[in-house]
Amino acid sequence: MDEFNPSTLVVPSGSLERGSRLLTAPEFQRLAAVPPEVQWFANLSCAQTRRAYQNDLRAFMAFTGIVQSQEFRLVARGHVLAWRASLEQQGLASATIRRKLAALASLFDYLCEANAVTHNPVKGVKRPKVESYEGKTPALSADQARALLAAPPSDTLKGVRDRAILSLLLFHALRREELTKLLVKDFNQLRRGIPHLRVQGKGGKLRYLPTHPSTLTLVAQYLALAGHGHESDAALFRRSRGSKAGSPVLALTPGAVYADVVVFYMKQLGIVGDNMGPHALRTTAATSALEHQADIAQVQDWLGHANISTTRVYDRRGSHPADSPTFRVTY
Repeated sequence: MDEFNPSTLVVPSGSLERGSRLLTAPEFQRLAAVPPEVQWFANLSCAQTRRAYQNDLRAFMAFTGIVQSQEFRLVARGHVLAWRASLEQQGLASATIRRKLAALASLFDYLCEANAVTHNPVKGVKRPKVESYEGKTPALSADQARALLAAPPSDTLKGVRDRAILSLLLFHALRREELTKLLVKDFNQLRRGIPHLRVQGKGGKLRYLPTHPSTLTLVAQYLALAGHGHESDAALFRRSRGSKAGSPVLALTPGAVYADVVVFYMKQLGIVGDNMGPHALRTTAATSALEHQADIAQVQDWLGHANISTTRVYDRRGSHPADSPTFRVTY
């Protein structure tokens, strides 16, 4: 699907006199003619959602042979059912199929609002059942979490940085993208006298999280050692190597958080397996908070979830392995 790019309509600064129109007549007509399908896509604010939905809709267009966005208005429920069957035949996970159908349903909801179609052909199409209510991402034990926090060396800049990163992930349940977006000024924001983190979540939504005391200490140590604590608009976490002398200082990337920090120390400790990465630390933090009587609605806000049903995936209070009937069997 072609993405509508409003940047092509930017008027050069200083070219307009007071009282003149911002849009030329051709520009005005061009905007009025933008198809609602393209408007819907341009209105998605979260970059990750945009990428995922774009891939999903491209797959549907390839399946149905749709070339122009207006052809979506010819889609019937039979097309959606056939696509679902094709996705199932490909062996895709239930969650993946559900997301693809959700992307298509979101588009048609918008088309209904815009009176471009009379009904949503995805409505009523059964979605695959969730394979596991608990979710696939494992949580670490308390002993594993403590060992991971202590794994980075304390006598190197990278080690001090990595301890601060792991503390932020395990005590605040941040997404790795959220962590890499943190600026120096986002650390130690005082609210009602309590230091908070200012976190930019999905869709640009801001949330403020009280900062754990040990994290405050570790981040302060890192900033003192790295020497950029006075640069309020600088990235909080920087790359520790790979930058040439005189080159711009680069912020840590989500990929580096995954490979060079979390997985790097997990492997040292023998913590391996499917889905072991930064999200496992988010799962660990949420699970631990719920197991220690945190209110699930507060955990929802803490995690930045739009829907509490997403938060319930982390609620494993009734599934302690030690309570399994496995350990009640005797011979």
